[in-house]
Amino acid sequence: MTEKLYVKREGEFTYPICFEEDFAALPRELSALGLADRKIWVITDSHVGPLYERQVTDVLSKAGIRATVFSMKAGEENKHLATVNAIYRQLVENGMDRKGLLVALGGGVVGDITGFAAATYLRGIDFIQIPTTLLSQVDSSVGGKTGVDFEQYKNMVGAFHQPRLVYMNLSVFRTLPREELICGMGEVLKTGLICDGAFFRKTVEERDKILELDPGVLSSMIRSCCEIKAGVVERDPKEQGERALLNLGHTVGHAVEKLKGFSLKHGQCVGLGLAAAARISRNRGLLTQEEEEEIRAGLRAFDLPEKVSGLREEDVLAATKKDKKMDKGHVRFILMKGIGQSLIDHSVTDDELLAGIREVLE
Repeated sequence: MTEKLYVKREGEFTYPICFEEDFAALPRELSALGLADRKIWVITDSHVGPLYERQVTDVLSKAGIRATVFSMKAGEENKHLATVNAIYRQLVENGMDRKGLLVALGGGVVGDITGFAAATYLRGIDFIQIPTTLLSQVDSSVGGKTGVDFEQYKNMVGAFHQPRLVYMNLSVFRTLPREELICGMGEVLKTGLICDGAFFRKTVEERDKILELDPGVLSSMIRSCCEIKAGVVERDPKEQGERALLNLGHTVGHAVEKLKGFSLKHGQCVGLGLAAAARISRNRGLLTQEEEEEIRAGLRAFDLPEKVSGLREEDVLAATKKDKKMDKGHVRFILMKGIGQSLIDHSVTDDELLAGIREVLE
């Protein structure tokens, strides 16, 4: 039996998140949404394609649904407009029309690029998400944020474009490298710190079961993250207010990520950003010393880095000013008010930012 969660906003969008143990139900879900008779292109990458491309196309083929595959080179360094141009070329040359469907089969990079291509090709066509990493299942596949990096600036070019379906095969973790699992935990812990302290603490308590890939624990954790994010997206789909809270840890995290040339995983950089945000919040009197240490202990529990080497604090500070989350010349920073509460602040000074940055630099 398919387990589903719906993301919906009256008059704008409704789509299901399906939690499955394989790809077998995908044709049924496409048919239910009236998408099975479309011209379909599966967008994947050189890491995920060899693992799951054939499984997806075979299950569709057996249901009489034909899909063509486009595979990009894996990695954040390929998340740019040249890759999108290559997708456009394939779509144009093969006669993809406005009734076409793109399928994002992969992690966050594939999901973001596929969604952006769908949002902009012929002024917008449908797409679905089939996320294959923990990070993409708990965060990037839900909510309709799409985009690419521009030069060294992360996600600077993009569009809001909601998927028609998010299909999660929870068995993909059997092939997920440990580093990718750890990467996803940065976003999981962030989710709890934003608005659910009990979830944060439960996640840390279940650390061993999570790293042992206990299916029940993983399924519950992923669903909780999706429920939290779905609620935020429904209330604020285009990040005019509350949705900005989901950027907790990302101001410093994105700065480190781009200065390190994307050699660190996104979730690792989010972990560093959470540590920096915790120090700034503590200096503001919003967190106690004990709460800050509890947050850092949670990061350590999942082997997320606490320090990064080879960077200068002034360079990290300058990079935070070139982030897309700037608002009228001020950094829109997310602070923590205890564990499980957060707030948007426009008054964090350079000195405060530097104090947080120093906390994560070796």
